[in-house]
Amino acid sequence: MRRVMVRYKIKPDQVAKNEELVRAVYAELEATDPGGLRYVTFKLEDGVSFAHIAETEDGANPLPKVKAFKEFLEDIGARCDEPPVTIELEPVGSYRV
Repeated sequence: MRRVMVRYKIKPDQVAKNEELVRAVYAELEATDPGGLRYVTFKLEDGVSFAHIAETEDGANPLPKVKAFKEFLEDIGARCDEPPVTIELEPVGSYRV
């Protein structure tokens, strides 16, 4: 099992667009159900930072094959004040997650 978190900060005028693109990813995931993926996105309390957490059962990430995810990535650099940073997560404990 592989767990990663991606964190980044969006330019204030790009927050709504980023949220729209993120929601499109979830809509496509719901429609296509690629399987083997648990995925969640949070907007942090500053209103411009986002964190995505993905867990894959076999380590293979289906997101790069999702059309809406490709569209989300297309101009991520232009939307960001701080670029995405990927962090591998190692669980120490969990309750109902």
